[in-house]
Amino acid sequence: MTVSLLDLTKRAPEIAFQKPAVDPATLLHKSMPEAPDWRRIPAYADVTEEQFLDHKWQAKKSITRTDKLLETLRGLVSDEFIKDATAGFARSPMSVRVSPYLLSLIDWNDPYGDPLRIQFIPVASRFLPDHPKLGLDSLHEREDAPVPGLTHRYTDKALFLPLDTCPVYCRFCTRSYAVGIDTEDVEKTHFKVDEERWQQAYKYIASRPELEDIVVSGGDAYNLRAEQLEAIGTTLLKMDNIRRIRLATKGPAVMPQKILTDHEWIDAVTRVVELGRKLHKDVVMHTHFNHPNEITGITRDALNKLFERGILVRNQAVLQRGVNDSPETMKLLVKRLGHLHVQPYYVYVHDLVQGVEDLRTTLDTATMIEKHVRGSTAGFNTPTFVVDAPGGGGKRDAHSYEHYDRTTGVSVFQSPSVKEGARYVYFDPIDQLPAEGKARWADPREHQVMIDEALAKSG
Repeated sequence: MTVSLLDLTKRAPEIAFQKPAVDPATLLHKSMPEAPDWRRIPAYADVTEEQFLDHKWQAKKSITRTDKLLETLRGLVSDEFIKDATAGFARSPMSVRVSPYLLSLIDWNDPYGDPLRIQFIPVASRFLPDHPKLGLDSLHEREDAPVPGLTHRYTDKALFLPLDTCPVYCRFCTRSYAVGIDTEDVEKTHFKVDEERWQQAYKYIASRPELEDIVVSGGDAYNLRAEQLEAIGTTLLKMDNIRRIRLATKGPAVMPQKILTDHEWIDAVTRVVELGRKLHKDVVMHTHFNHPNEITGITRDALNKLFERGILVRNQAVLQRGVNDSPETMKLLVKRLGHLHVQPYYVYVHDLVQGVEDLRTTLDTATMIEKHVRGSTAGFNTPTFVVDAPGGGGKRDAHSYEHYDRTTGVSVFQSPSVKEGARYVYFDPIDQLPAEGKARWADPREHQVMIDEALAKSG
């Protein structure tokens, strides 16, 4: 006997549909602009679609000088904003590199509030004093470098920096000690493309049987030439001890055109992935989207091309004030990434980075947002919120602190698999603390006292 769904509903009302129907218009993660309106920027008014979709044009027209960037914005923003940004760049530890695609995504009717402008174009009026405990290399990557440009902190994983340039430069870069050219305030440790330096890294990696996982970053793997990327990938995959390679790049978020039109580069990536699969080894791409507005139809097409070629993509976002520090924004980002087959992997609580105190949030903010995100989509598409513990403790779940004083903003983490017995201290931004905490940080004599108190209470 055939039983219809209607019959089941009549016989057992308790199993009838419990949730009301969803209006498709509310599924915002499925809708995105096909392309930004680049022609509203006077400098790009005559640019054709063919030009705009060409990675060579995007790279050639990427702006690397502050004066040229601000000249491009004249007519779009006020003179006051131009002055503010000029002063902001003068105080920034990062050099300038912005693609036309990225500029065209920014809402220039609201330059101060736009989440993409906040990430890439500093304004002096929003600067806050750096935290007193901030250091240029807060994660101590260079201290764990057995050879230049290779960080070996975790037992089975190493970070390889084959170059020090990116398709764009983010204000919040935790590697501002090395990425880009020197600025007025920062003389950088440079990791230029250097085959001899690479050979030192290969020799070390091959000599350590415990190493199985290599992150190829920089800089950015996007800026490696096709033959360089393939040579690095092939060399690593042919080492018996290596099981996994991650190609780290922000490229899909800031210049997706490269995936669509740089056929040599994407073919090289594909060959490395296919070689890995043949050798029963894992090669994936790790990218970096921070806000839903960074995703367009061009992004979708680029990510679809990667998906068609069997290239797994994961995302690592950075939690930033005014960018993605609300549950609604983060949930939309996570679901939109999942919709495009990008697995949200990590959300980093903002590192202690010079010149971007205005972007940092409290640890409390991170744990609150994670509670809202978890349960909004499948577990494998739910990111882990982490603190990359200052001083070299590595990534710790944001909620796994041993002690957290919300008045002083001092939190303590342990990382027994990285360094048994060591404790690592993270600091909330001072301007977000209650009055009592601000007052204590205003007195330099209290700084170590607050840290000692937290360490003592952490057990």
